[in-house]
This record gives sequence, C-alpha cells and structure tokens, in this order.
Amino acid sequence: MRHIPGLLVPLLGLGLALTLPRAAAADCGLVGQAKHLVFSNVARARWLAPRVRTPGPLDSLYGTVRSFLSVVQPNPFPSELVKALLNEPASVKVDEVVRYEAGYVVCAVIAGFYLLAVPIAGLCFCCCRCHRRCGGRLKMEHKAMACERNTLMAFLLLITLVLLIGVVCAFVTNQHVHKQIGPSVEAMPETLLSLRGLVSDVPQELQAVAQQFSLPQKQVLQDLDDFGMYTGSMIHTELGSTVYPLLASVHSLGQALQASVDNLQALNSFTVELRAAQQDLEPAVREHRERLRTLLQKPECQGDCEGVLIRAQALELGADFNQVPSVDSVLHRLKGVPEANFSRMVEEENSTFNALPTLATIETANMITELKKAVAQQPKGLRTLVEAFPGSEATSRWSQTLEELEQNSRPYLQEVQRYETYRWIVGCVLCSIVLLVVVCNLLGLNLGIWGLSAREDPSHSEAKGEAGARFLMAGVGFSFLFAAPLILLVFATFLVGGNMQTLVCQSWESGELYEFADAPGNLPPSMNLSYLLGLKKNISIHLAYQQCKEGAALWRVLQLNDSYDLEKHLDISHYSQKLQQKMQNLKVDMDNLDLLSPAAHRDLEALHNSGIERIRYSDFLVQVQKPVVKTNMEELAQDLEGLAQTQSNPVLKQQLQEEAFKLRSLYQEKVAPQQSLVAKLKPRVLALESSAPTLQLEIVEVLGNISYLKGELPAWATRILRNVSECFLTREMGYFSQYVAWVREEVTQHIATCQPLSAALNNGRVILCDMLADPWNAFWFCLAWCTFFLIPSIIFAVKTAKYFRPIRKRLSSTTSEETQLFHIPRVTSLKL
Repeated sequence: MRHIPGLLVPLLGLGLALTLPRAAAADCGLVGQAKHLVFSNVARARWLAPRVRTPGPLDSLYGTVRSFLSVVQPNPFPSELVKALLNEPASVKVDEVVRYEAGYVVCAVIAGFYLLAVPIAGLCFCCCRCHRRCGGRLKMEHKAMACERNTLMAFLLLITLVLLIGVVCAFVTNQHVHKQIGPSVEAMPETLLSLRGLVSDVPQELQAVAQQFSLPQKQVLQDLDDFGMYTGSMIHTELGSTVYPLLASVHSLGQALQASVDNLQALNSFTVELRAAQQDLEPAVREHRERLRTLLQKPECQGDCEGVLIRAQALELGADFNQVPSVDSVLHRLKGVPEANFSRMVEEENSTFNALPTLATIETANMITELKKAVAQQPKGLRTLVEAFPGSEATSRWSQTLEELEQNSRPYLQEVQRYETYRWIVGCVLCSIVLLVVVCNLLGLNLGIWGLSAREDPSHSEAKGEAGARFLMAGVGFSFLFAAPLILLVFATFLVGGNMQTLVCQSWESGELYEFADAPGNLPPSMNLSYLLGLKKNISIHLAYQQCKEGAALWRVLQLNDSYDLEKHLDISHYSQKLQQKMQNLKVDMDNLDLLSPAAHRDLEALHNSGIERIRYSDFLVQVQKPVVKTNMEELAQDLEGLAQTQSNPVLKQQLQEEAFKLRSLYQEKVAPQQSLVAKLKPRVLALESSAPTLQLEIVEVLGNISYLKGELPAWATRILRNVSECFLTREMGYFSQYVAWVREEVTQHIATCQPLSAALNNGRVILCDMLADPWNAFWFCLAWCTFFLIPSIIFAVKTAKYFRPIRKRLSSTTSEETQLFHIPRVTSLKL
C-alpha cells in the first residue's frame, strides 16, 4: 500500500464509513418489546363490602325525624362534657348535662305530663261513666244534631286514618330495626376479623410476593439462551450490507487480475511470434517484388503491364512489430501471479462470515453463564422485603387488641340481640294495641253509620248503633289502659335513638367525632389508638381515615416510614447495574474474518506495481491497424494471372503464371498466419488498454477498503454488540419493571393498604346511623305520633258514641232512662 496515493486512502475510508451501518443508532424495535407478564394475586380477600342503605319510601320520614331531632337538640357536640365523662365521670355536673339535654328534658316533661294526665283522665272518665255521666245517650233531638254528628264522625275518621298511617309506619320501622340488628351484629366480628388480617397476614403475603420474582427471572434466563445466536445474527445482518459487496469486489478483481495476466502473456507471445515471422517474410516479399519488376518491365510484355508493375512495386511489409514496446519487464514483475485462488478465498471468507452467529454463540457462552448466575440471584431489597416490615410489636398489639375486642364484644352482641327481641315483641304488642284502637274506631264508625241509616225504619232494631257505640267506647278504654306503656316505650326509645342521632351520627358524619378523638387529652390512655398499637408517635384518626380512604399504605398511616420504605426495597438499580456491567464485557472476535489472504494481497500489489497501465498500447494499436503486407497479395496474383493470359510470348506467360502461384503460396504460408495473429492480438490490446487504468483504481479502492474495514471491523462489531446488548438489557429490565410495578400496586393497594379501616368506619356509620338509628327513631316517632293522637281519638270517640245510641223522646221525666234498666216506653199524649 506504500504506492497508493496518500490522500486517496482517507477518502476511501470515509466513503466506506458512510456506507457502514450505524450500530450505535440501531433501532431497538428489532429486539422487540418485553412481553406482558401475568402475576398471581396473593392478597387474601379482606375487603369489606360497602354498606349502603338503598333509597326507599321511608327516606322522607327519616328526614322529618332528623329535622325534628335537630330542633330538639340544636347544641353542638359537647367536647368538654364528653371529655370529662370519659376521663373523670365523677366530675360531671348534672346541671351541665341538663343544660345540654334541655330539649330532651322538655320532651321528658311532656311525656311525664302525658303519663300522669292520661291515666288520671282515664280514671275520672271511668268514674264518670260508672255514674252514667259520660258517654251516655242524647236526651233529645235538635236541629243542629245532624251537623254536629257528621262533624264529629269526620274528625274521628280523620284521626283514625292518621293513627292507621302512624301504626303502619311503626310496624314497618319496628320490623326494619329488628331485621337490621342481626346482620349488623354479625358484621362487627367480621369487620374485626378483617382488620386483624390487615396486619397479621402481611408477612406471609409479602413472602408470596417476593417469591414471584422468579417469573421475570425465568423469562430473562430463557431469553439469555438465545442471546448469543441472536447477537451474532444481528452483527451478521448489520455488517452484511458492507462485507458481501466488498467480497464480491475482491472476487471480481481476482477475475480481472487473471484476465489481465492472460492478456499480457498473450500479447507478449503474439508479439514475439510476429516479429519472428516478419523476419522470414521480409526477404521473400522483397525477392518477389524484384522478380515482378524485372518481368513486367520487359519489352515483350503486353497488356496492362505498367499498372500491374505499380502494384508490384508496393509489395512490401506494412506493420513493423519491431516498433511495439516490450512487455518483458511487466511480465517479469507479474511472474507467479496470480498466486492465490480468489474464488476459493472469497468462498471461504463468505463461509466464515456466515458462521458469525454460531461463532458469537460459542464466544459468548461463558459470559452468558455468568449472566445467568447474576440473574438467578434475588435483589437484596426483595430478600429483606419481609424481614424489614415493621410488624413485630405493632402487629402483635394490633392483633391482640382486635382479638380482645372481638372476644369481649360477643357476649354484649348476644345480649343486644336478646334485648332487641324483647323490644321488638313489646313494640309489636303496643303497635297492635294502637291498631286495635284503630279497628275499634273503624268498626264503631261503620256500625254506627249503618245504625243511623236504618233508624227511619220503625221495625229495625237499634242494636247496630248500640254496637258501634260500644266499639268506640272499647277503643277509648284501650287508649286509656295502654297510654302509659306507650309513652314509656316512646320516651325510652326516643332518649336512646335521639342521642345516638344528635350526639354520635351527626358528629360522625361531620367529622367532629374524629377531631374530638384526635385532640390531646380527650380520650383516656386506654382508648388511645397509638397506645393500643404500641406506636411511638400519636396518630391522627381523622388524618388516618382520610389517608386510608385515599388508599394510603399501612406504614404511612401508622407513621412507620422511618423504619420501612417500600421504594427502597423495590430499588433494583444495583441489580440492573450488575447485569449491565456483565453485558458490557460481551465481545465477538472478528479476527478470523481476513477478507483478503496474504497471497491475494501480494497478487494485487504485484499487479498494481507492475506498470501495466504504463505500457504504450497505442503503439500496438498503430501496428495492428496496418496490414501485414501493403499490397493485397491475392489480388496481385489474380492480376498476374490475367496479364499472363494476354501475353503472346509463351516464356513470359509461363513466368507470370509461376509468380502468381508463388505469391499465393507465400500468402498462404506466411502472410495469412501473421494476419491471424494480428487479429488475435488486437482485442487483447484493446482489453488491456481499457482495463489497465480502471483496474489500478479498483485495486487501490479494494485494498484501501479492506485495510480500513479490517482495522475498524472489530470496533463496529463491538458497537453493534453493545447496542444490541443495551436494547436486550432494556427489554429484560422491562420484565423486572413490570414486577416492581406489580409489587408496588399489590402491596400498597391490596396487602398493606388500610382501606379496610376506612371501609370499616364507613360501614360502621352506615350500620349504626342509616340502618339502625334512622328506623329506630322513625319507630318511636310514629309510635309517639299514634300515642298523642289517641287523645283526640278518645275525645271524638266519646262524643260520637252518643249519636249512635238510641234517643228517647219525651217532654219531661222524673226518672232518668239511664237509671231504669227495664223501662218499657208508654204512649203519652202531648198537650199543645
């Protein structure tokens, strides 16, 4: 290469570099994206189904009761009073309680007045009735009696319908309370069990999560099995567009080299042969020319002797091959060329290049084994995922507290169910009493109205009207008799349900209950959540509720971030860096790919240094363009034969014929072979003249490209390998990224999430307030409604009963019909 121009090699190398693949910018799409991994759910089903009261026709009644309770108890949540009651019950002042419960005290006074007044009024009515002073008969008819009677019946019917609506609502709400008590009581142990598992099951589930790291590991190990072959294929594909054309150029150049040497050797041999032939031909041509000149100049020559003489005098050699340059020096430089078999060499290099995937598999086998060992190791953070979880003390205290609460609550819950059964029975009995009053009123009204309609018929009995009156009075009796149990049940359920709504439900829904629990000193130490869990920091219940509702992790709510950081355990950067370092050590040896053997290189150097392009091919072409003999010897022989026919001298005629024969023989023996050699020499000269300069440029270009590629091929292969390794590592780390994302979601949203805590609080409020307190309060509200409407029912029933009894018409009487049990009416005459 020392003869190649100094500026040409860098230009060729630059051109080749522009055509080579840019391995560093290869598209990672050829590697492919990471497959979607499917992980198994390991979190146990501890989610609490949200409790929601479905809208119903009683919602307006519930709203009315809540509005009524807001009027009865408009005071805000008594933080100081509850604080004193929880911490120092003896310090609670009665006047403060009475002041806060002023609305309930007023209702208690009303209930007490009702409790005293209605039974006393009932006793008075009984005494009066025994003396036949109340609920008797009408003494006489008058004009306004029908209007009064109809008015009383209308009011009594209206009051009865109001009582009927109230007792139906009381029955329904009483049943709702009884129906909700069972599931609500059963929900508490279920909730406590779920909250228990919220922490106690975390270590086992974290262990199951850590074990699923084997899923991305298996996928990466499977991909590593094919990495060597895949990498070699990528290098083979990327470099093939450069190596294959270059080997094709070498093969073509070897063929051109062989053709040039063959042509040059033929050129030399033809030239030597032509020179030797011309040395023999020149005397013979000269002798023929001299003899013909002598014969044609004789006087006895007849015919166109002069014209033939002119052509005979031109009988001399045309081309002078002694004038062509010698190629001996060039042939001397090309002695032994070609030494290499270019076709076989290119075939071997192609085979070597095509075996690159297999070669890469073999060379990367050891490194792949080390990579597999590195992949098989679990990251340190995952190994400590379970051990580092702060579940020792807090978890045990949490489980112990919830277990004690669950065990201690079961007897009370059973008692609650038992007493609820008693309450439901008492409520059903008293509601049945009110319903009995309603039935008595309706039967009394129906029978009374029936009796009134039949009074116009003298033959009809007064029994229907009397029965109607008796039913009305029976309803009055039931009303007086059961007024006290009714008002006592109403006030007892009102006092419990009303305080539950105003003191607990309203503050729970508004968040005041959480704020009270969070305020320092409000709760005794035995009820403090941080104390129960054994935590070093105080936990805000309201903040914890909000965080749990938003799906925060358990350690964040319990303020354990100092001792547990999930992201730290999920940090696999050291793991990926270790794999990346291993991948950077991968390499493929390209030394076996020579592209050009030393013998072939010597052949091309010899041809380039032979000077074949400096041969004066124009001198060859000048001579080969000339005829071997200037005169056409065959035409001259014909002319001689024709001229011989015109001669009268037999001797001259014979001599001309002999010269023509000898001329033809000379042409056939010496001129024609030389013309054949000249014909063969000409294309060889033309081929060498046209190919020699181009061949030199091709040699320079091929040798420069091979030299440049030979030096840069390992670096390019390394860059391709590095890029493929980076793309491969990116894809494989995608599997680990999927695992990390799945662990983060599984741990924070399913395993160590405190959403069950917020769900338990929400469900507790829904159960206590929406499903129990609302129908409970609606029950006493409807029962109180019926209880207080018994008073107008009593009044209107007593008033209406008089109009249903028979009326005795007479002007005067000394004895009341009421006092005569067996009075037989007599016909009297009226004096007008």
